[in-house]
Amino acid sequence: MQEQNYSIDKWAKDDRPREKLRSKGAQFLSDSELIAILIGKGTRNRNAVELAKDIMVLGKNNLAELGKLQVGDIMKVKGIGIAKAITISAALEIGRRRESSVDVNKITVKSSREIATYIKSLLRDYQNEVFGIVFLNRANRVKHHEVISIGGITGTVADPRIIFKKALSEDAVSIILFHNHPSGNLQPSRADEDLTKKIAEAAKLFDIRILDHIIVSEEGYFSFADEGLI
Repeated sequence: MQEQNYSIDKWAKDDRPREKLRSKGAQFLSDSELIAILIGKGTRNRNAVELAKDIMVLGKNNLAELGKLQVGDIMKVKGIGIAKAITISAALEIGRRRESSVDVNKITVKSSREIATYIKSLLRDYQNEVFGIVFLNRANRVKHHEVISIGGITGTVADPRIIFKKALSEDAVSIILFHNHPSGNLQPSRADEDLTKKIAEAAKLFDIRILDHIIVSEEGYFSFADEGLI
């Protein structure tokens, strides 16, 4: 016997995502139910929760993986147009920014592990290699971070002139360089090592300290400072 598709309006009131969130709180909703609220209305044959489940499958039933998808990827789900895909993409980006900015003004760099965890949260959804800087004050407290270069799958280019221009504009006493390796390999390339040495030498002219260069991937992190390379 074929399973019937009931619209959400015909569900018990406590099972409807919006009513459930209102009465119990967002924490009691599944990932699919939360996405269903973003979708709003389903199609003639599939309700919003069913569409949301299809989207979760597209993201391997993992919000971290879902956050890596582009608008066009989300639109591959039948019944999801550009407006709904953009809404979902925007919500995922808000979640990512919330996670990475909660304690930004409270972070005092005491170890490579601490700053690497922070950087991983910033770069977790990037599919391409990116290069950035963390700016710190005299107390080694994070003031700001900025991605300054976005490259391809295997590399990016960082211009030392841009790095120091931004460091001076931020009144940074010290900086931490960072980039990701989408391939998962954490070992620095010869280009990574040469660039780090070049920037560290130039930093002396501006009385700016290079505390570390952190490479992150899903496998973990690599610290130039911990390895005596800076």
